[in-house]
Amino acid sequence: MQDNLICGVDEAGRGPLAGPVYAAAVILGPNFNREGLRDSKKLSESKRYFLAEHIKKNALAWSVGICSAVEIDELNIHQATLLAMQRAIYALSGFSSIKIMVDGLFCPNVDFSCEAIVKGDDKVPEISAASIIAKTERDIKMIEIDKVYPAYQFKKHKGYPTKLHIEMIKSKGLCEYHRKSFSPIKEMLALQ
Repeated sequence: MQDNLICGVDEAGRGPLAGPVYAAAVILGPNFNREGLRDSKKLSESKRYFLAEHIKKNALAWSVGICSAVEIDELNIHQATLLAMQRAIYALSGFSSIKIMVDGLFCPNVDFSCEAIVKGDDKVPEISAASIIAKTERDIKMIEIDKVYPAYQFKKHKGYPTKLHIEMIKSKGLCEYHRKSFSPIKEMLALQ
């Protein structure tokens, strides 16, 4: 395997009231066409999916790590995000000397050199790629969850705290994917 490769890491799904948090680890490699890569939140949905396919086909390696809503409630969202990042990094196999670059302020606990970069998803192409993979993979999961629990309309809001989602929680109660430690769910449960 090549040495001195950069592995970008980012997460998706810290803020929602439902669903897992996803992290992706991506090694683009020296020959990857980085054109168009940027923070997934600054891309249209169609552009994100287009770039996600490009990354999956052409990157040297990519992987995803997940923490469930139950794990998020047990650990807290910060620790669950770092654990999802750790899982994504260790899901890459065959890379002994990679430099991890993470979007944000904190690095997961891993046996690699790791640097946290604020707004890294717009500065480092590998982190941009991880941002795109994490976001699209999580969105796909929320669309799958929508098929199991259509009443919540997860495919519309992806679990984020929209007015519609909060109305659905109030009228339908919670499902197994809701994060009970998040406001306003925590407060609703306290009133029961």
